[in-house]
Amino acid sequence: MTELRRALLWGIFSVSLVMLWDGWNRHNGQPSMFAPPAVTAPAAPGAAQAGASSVPAPTAAASAVAPGAVPATAAVPQAGERLVVTTDLVKATFDTRGGSLVRVELLAHKEGDGHVVLLDQSAQRLYVAETGLVAAGMAGAVPDHTTVMKPTTEARALADGQDKLVLGFEATTAAGIKLVKTYTFQRGSYAVDVKHEVSNGGSAAVQPQLYLQLVRDGNPLPDASSFYSTFTGPAIYSEAGKYQKVEFSDIEKRKTGDKPGHEVSADNGWVAMVQHYFASAWLPTGNTPREFYTRKVSDNLYAVGTLMTLGELAPAASRTVEARLFVGPQQEKVLEALAPGLDLVKDYGWLTILSKPLFWLLDRLHGLLANWGWSIVALVVLLKIAFYWLNASAYRSMGKMKAINPKIMEMRERLKDKPQQMQQEMMRIYREEKVNPIGGCLPIFVQMPFFIALYWVLLSSVEMRGAPWLGWVTDLSVKDPYFILPLLMTATTVLQTWLNPTPPDPVQAKLMWIMPLAFSVMFFFFPAGLVLYWFVNNLLSIAQQWMINRSLGLNK
Repeated sequence: MTELRRALLWGIFSVSLVMLWDGWNRHNGQPSMFAPPAVTAPAAPGAAQAGASSVPAPTAAASAVAPGAVPATAAVPQAGERLVVTTDLVKATFDTRGGSLVRVELLAHKEGDGHVVLLDQSAQRLYVAETGLVAAGMAGAVPDHTTVMKPTTEARALADGQDKLVLGFEATTAAGIKLVKTYTFQRGSYAVDVKHEVSNGGSAAVQPQLYLQLVRDGNPLPDASSFYSTFTGPAIYSEAGKYQKVEFSDIEKRKTGDKPGHEVSADNGWVAMVQHYFASAWLPTGNTPREFYTRKVSDNLYAVGTLMTLGELAPAASRTVEARLFVGPQQEKVLEALAPGLDLVKDYGWLTILSKPLFWLLDRLHGLLANWGWSIVALVVLLKIAFYWLNASAYRSMGKMKAINPKIMEMRERLKDKPQQMQQEMMRIYREEKVNPIGGCLPIFVQMPFFIALYWVLLSSVEMRGAPWLGWVTDLSVKDPYFILPLLMTATTVLQTWLNPTPPDPVQAKLMWIMPLAFSVMFFFFPAGLVLYWFVNNLLSIAQQWMINRSLGLNK
């Protein structure tokens, strides 16, 4: 029974690691290790710059509209002027062609020698925020994201003592349809208020629709790790459909007529592009009917957006639609305040129900300790205290197993040719010694979800980015530069393995040492915050196990 228990545990542990790794990769848009890798076409940032349409394709409810049609004026692209706006938190670049936001530099987040650049339109990256109008049977008659617009404001920097900065654009088509876009930046905020004012200066009524969309390539992030993966791609939220992630690979495989795999209409909700630590999102205000879409724009270029019908606009009539554009870090409390469900872009995986309260507690500890590294240490200590008696039960069971191990080994050798009698004798020893061979399993499995949830918290929290602990650990979100923490964690793993009872079977005994060591190798490339959490957990587990073994007289 002892051998069966250990074999079962190691088997479950090994298969779980492999399946969890593969499932995580597939869940986050990465290729499965059991399937050939997909060939990804290179990004084509020039497509959008050259006038290739990334306007939404019509959905079932809006099939009369042909938003994919490129206006005639865009057949020969006009070069737009770049306008740079600077606030206390962002440096934003707009293109007068469409009044689109084509680059956002986050001034409070370092990357290399500069700052994190989230939105970008360059030879290396295409990731932009666009808006515009479409109208059935009126291609080119309404301003869209390819229409050159005129700036209407002069200010380009948020002055000292100023709380708001306004940037305006306007354009009028030959048909008399005028669109005015007004971006309002707020001090201390990554959310920009965006107002669209549509007026009909023509002689006929029109029925325009407003689209808000995010377009980006499907290239992996430049700092993506080979040892862990996080989701990159579109996300859609509505009260009915809740939070729905859409993988680039699913968009790529979608054929005409296929269901998109996400909610397509609602009177609430938002759309976003998500990546590790950061996100962008269009957040329409009010409960106005809207449609959601995801689509492939061109090779390795994808869009997610929302389409809102403005109703019939008679001559001389106007309509105003307000929304917010968020471009920034996934700070949980900030996201919660902006829109319902927006905090879900901080991806905790399938253990969100545990991860959110763990982050809440970690954040409270940081408020007391003012250091994310020590906050991780304190949180692990609190978890070990909470599970002390559960762990004590498991370690006491393993200690008793270790105490009777010599007797089991002698019996196995004596009855090695009589397997049935060996099992009967083993069960007799367990009964006489009052040992439950699986007594150490259940407590471990009960608390495992909490430590997996904490793993996701530390992996997903942008607060770890650039956060120092002590000495050589200056950034908890990247690997230990000198591998000191991984080496310490490996040492504690070896010590913990030594404290456990040795399996009688020689093969299992070797696996007992090999598998933890192989698992530890991965941690040499994990973020320092994750390794710190695991190292502290190992230390506390060793201390508790040693105390229990001592009480059982096993430390001699």
